[in-house]
Amino acid sequence: MDTAAQQTSSDTSRQLLRHILATLAYRTGKVLRDAPDEFAGFHASEKGRTPAELLAHMGDLMDWALSIVSGNPSWHNSEPLAWSAEISRFFASVKSLDDHLASDQAVPVDLGRLFQGGIADALTHTGQLAMLRRLAGCPMRGENYYQADIVAGRVGLEQSQAKREFD
Repeated sequence: MDTAAQQTSSDTSRQLLRHILATLAYRTGKVLRDAPDEFAGFHASEKGRTPAELLAHMGDLMDWALSIVSGNPSWHNSEPLAWSAEISRFFASVKSLDDHLASDQAVPVDLGRLFQGGIADALTHTGQLAMLRRLAGCPMRGENYYQADIVAGRVGLEQSQAKREFD
């Protein structure tokens, strides 16, 4: 593959990964919005993580992914912050990773591998948070995510209103 083709492939992969991060932010935002504060400490079982622990881990995953694309891979296990601070930390971590991918900075790794690691793991944990909301007695409404207004670069807690929700 010539250099121009490699650049186009890289640009396409970056755009797709940025859309995936926007999807992660949209779905995680939906799970977290309107959840009562006590949800953060909910235990479904003795050995399972609380929502606050899951969200701290998700922030760690985003920080890890950023360290990988920055060329200095490092892992850190964070203790959960207060719930609102942990929510802010998670979205700030997603934004930092998205900002790096949106920049002209080199990405010295295979973006497919980056996705299959921490980003896919964070998507899995978003589903766990949704399940925990139901178990905690504060379920969220389902949604047709195909119709959702998800845009690369929109990676904060605030997102567009759902276009089609259902129970």
